[in-house]
Amino acid sequence: MSSDVFRTDPSFFSDLSDAPSEPEIADAFVFSFSEVEEELGAGQRWSTWLDVERGSRGPEPRPSWVVTEQAAIDTELGILKTGKEADVFLLERAVEQIGDNPSRRSLLAAKRYRSEEHRSFHRSTSYVEGRRTRNSRDSRAMAKKTSHGRSVAAGQWAYAEWDALCRLWKAGVPVPYPVQVDGTELLMEFIDDGDGGAAPRLAQVRPKGELLDSYFEQLRDGMRELARAGLAHGDLSPYNVLAQGERIVMIDLPQVVDIVGNPKGMEFLLRDCHNMCTWFTSRGLEVDEQELFADLLTMVF
Repeated sequence: MSSDVFRTDPSFFSDLSDAPSEPEIADAFVFSFSEVEEELGAGQRWSTWLDVERGSRGPEPRPSWVVTEQAAIDTELGILKTGKEADVFLLERAVEQIGDNPSRRSLLAAKRYRSEEHRSFHRSTSYVEGRRTRNSRDSRAMAKKTSHGRSVAAGQWAYAEWDALCRLWKAGVPVPYPVQVDGTELLMEFIDDGDGGAAPRLAQVRPKGELLDSYFEQLRDGMRELARAGLAHGDLSPYNVLAQGERIVMIDLPQVVDIVGNPKGMEFLLRDCHNMCTWFTSRGLEVDEQELFADLLTMVF
C-alpha cells in the first residue's frame, strides 16, 4: 500500500481548530423567558380562563378585547350592583408585557349568584317550569334542599344565564358578550358609559326625539330575535336595559323563558311588552303593547 494514503496536510488540522465545536442552533429553537411575579395582592387571583370546563368559555369569534393569556391576573375593583339573587362586581383581567407580547387588559362584570338561603328571589319556580336539571342526583339534592342542592340551584341560575347569553349573542341580540362561567360566577362584557363608569339603566336616562325612537326600534328588534328563538326575557323592564350612548343592551337574563314550553310563557312575554311600552309611552313615544305583543308572536309561530 502506498504511503501517500497516510500523508496529511498540516493545514487540514489548522482548519479544524478554527471550526466551531458545536453546530449553530436555529433561532426557532431558542426561547427567552421572563420571570413572572407570583405574589398576588389582596383582591387578586390568577386568571381562571383555562381552568373552566369545556364549553364554559365565550363563543367564537371572540372579540379582540378578550384576554385569554393564562399569565393574566384578575383584580377586584369594587361592586357594581347588588341584586335579589346575585351581586355584580367590576373585575380587571390584565397581563403584563412578556417578551414581544404587549400588555393587555379588559374590564369585566363578574356576576356571582348567591346560594338559596342567601337569596330573596322567590319567583324562581314560575321561571324554571319546563327546564331540566343536569342529572338525577342534583335533582334529588335540590328537592331535599341539602347544601349540595343549594349550591346546584345557585349554579343553575348562572348556567341558565350563560346559555342564554351565548345563544342570544350569536343571534345578534344586544346583550353583553359572555366571557366565561365557573360554578356560580359568570364573567361578561362590562358595558361602560364611555368615560370609564358603568352605563346607566334606561330608567335613569331621558332620551328625546330620534334617540328615543332609535331606542325603541333597537328594543323591538332585540325582542324579535328573542321571540324568533322561542324565548322571552321574562323580567324585562327599564331597569334591565342599559343605555350605552346611542345603543341599548339587555341584561339580567337568568330567568329567560321558553314561550311555548313554559305554561306561563305568553304571560311573561305580554308582561315584558307592557313594562317596556309603558316606559316609552311615559317618555312621549306612542307605542302599543298589544301591537308589539302580536308582532312578537309572529316571530314565535
